[in-house]
Amino acid sequence: MLVNILKKNGVNSEGVCFDKDARTALAFVTLKKDGEREFMFYRNPSADMLLKESELNMGLIKKAKIFHYGSISLITEPCRSAHIAAVKAAKEAGVLLSYDPNLRIPLWPSPEAAREGIKSIWNTADFIKVSDDEVEFITQGPADEKNCLSLWYEGLKLLIVTDGDKGCRYFTKSFKGTVKGFAVNTVDTTGAGDAFVGSLLCSLAKDPSLYENEGKLKETLTLANACGAICTTQKGAIPALPDTAAAQKLISGSK
Repeated sequence: MLVNILKKNGVNSEGVCFDKDARTALAFVTLKKDGEREFMFYRNPSADMLLKESELNMGLIKKAKIFHYGSISLITEPCRSAHIAAVKAAKEAGVLLSYDPNLRIPLWPSPEAAREGIKSIWNTADFIKVSDDEVEFITQGPADEKNCLSLWYEGLKLLIVTDGDKGCRYFTKSFKGTVKGFAVNTVDTTGAGDAFVGSLLCSLAKDPSLYENEGKLKETLTLANACGAICTTQKGAIPALPDTAAAQKLISGSK
């Protein structure tokens, strides 16, 4: 079913593996009144946890413009080793690396294990996107500028901190700033971060140097904020993902 959804949306699915013994993980999302959510997971184990290095499609990875990953695949073996091998192959091939920790504490043995796991590959990425909540969790302090900057390291090109409906903050070697969010009728925040990152990476794939131009970066992040905002206006993650035209319409209407 999921592969068919990918195909229907024009996503190349040739890198997808199937496991004959395990099924896809399930995530149960409980919505609060403000559209924020809580997660429960069923993995016993799930197919993604069993991904082996030998099953990686290295050809696809090496010819990518951007290799995007999270931290959930670092929780158990053999998936952890497959994840690290994939990142290494992408880096050696000159692919830009993008990291969204995507913190899901219930999946980790403990909060400390989550913190250590997330940090274990921190210094490999070219781009990192974290939420304000994740900054608080990783630094064990407020998501202020000082703590955000404590996540910076030599070699990082762009650090983005998302602040929910308030928008986002950006940090590069040369400049830093904020980009306002959009006021919308929020129903379900599931997938908003993915919509934001998807839009950002789409723009970066077209112009890998845009993080060096503050004007271009602000335009890119305005579009990403619009995509994230629209995604919260209906239930579900994939059905709520907007296209560029919808995002541009929201931007034009708010000027």
